[in-house]
Amino acid sequence: MRRWHGLDEVPADWGRSVVTIGVFDGVHRGHERIVRAAADEARERGLRSVVITFDPHPDEVVRPGTHPPLLASTRRRIELLEGLGTDAVAVVPFTLELSQVPPDEFVRSVLVERLHAAHVIVGEDFRFGHKAKGDVPLLRELGEKYDFTAEGVPLVANGGTISSTSIRGALESGDVAAAAEALGRPHRVEGVVVRGHQRGRALGFPTANLETVPHTAIPADGVYAGWLVCDSERYPDARWPAAISIGTNPTFEGAGERTVEAYALDRDDLDLYGEHMAVDFLARIRDTLKFDSVEALVEAMNNDVDRARDLTR
Repeated sequence: MRRWHGLDEVPADWGRSVVTIGVFDGVHRGHERIVRAAADEARERGLRSVVITFDPHPDEVVRPGTHPPLLASTRRRIELLEGLGTDAVAVVPFTLELSQVPPDEFVRSVLVERLHAAHVIVGEDFRFGHKAKGDVPLLRELGEKYDFTAEGVPLVANGGTISSTSIRGALESGDVAAAAEALGRPHRVEGVVVRGHQRGRALGFPTANLETVPHTAIPADGVYAGWLVCDSERYPDARWPAAISIGTNPTFEGAGERTVEAYALDRDDLDLYGEHMAVDFLARIRDTLKFDSVEALVEAMNNDVDRARDLTR
């Protein structure tokens, strides 16, 4: 599996290939269908398959300040795409200059000259080129001009249409189960563990406080069951059942900063500061609440842990 950061890294002798293009935020079930179709087509033709994706999100470049919450970091997106059987992933820097390239020039310079496309598979709503003037019919027309074929594939799975926008909506409402169904796996939030107020440790529930990746799609405030994930030299391939809290800790005066914290169930021996971690969300347990006393909060936290333990068995 090859990773290219920019099209300049594509080898000069790269042969003809089957190409698919998109942001692929989240690499959900609909994206999976497209990428697997490209990989299967490439194998049938005796060619290699290539996925082109973009970083940063095109919306942030074309309309600054409108960056949507992202369902996966770039690193995670590459890992997920690689797991779908593609031969290469090209992460193309999305710039203002690239956004102004006309559709014909985009096809010629990217698909034809760099990747020698024999066939292109995209989502049926795929748009490309300056002001998104290019669509699937135009891609087919340009394919006739440049000697490749093209097809648009519906973003569907289990009989329904899937979109990154609808998954973000589910997360905004705290419905992590619906998001997981559309993604094909639990939604993941990544970050580096930093020191917080250490209130959880004082209450008997030492939590990992994640400094999340910018623009991450974080579920609605609440308490969730899931897993705390780490793959470091200290904790290789670790995946602990966890109770996860998102919110501002309203029981305490002066709290106000929104945090993502995870307590690895029944573990008080972990040294996680500075580790790059992730939390995978399984189910929502309850809303974030302001309790009348610390004792009432601790009682609720014990109940949350019991519930998380049951859900993650």
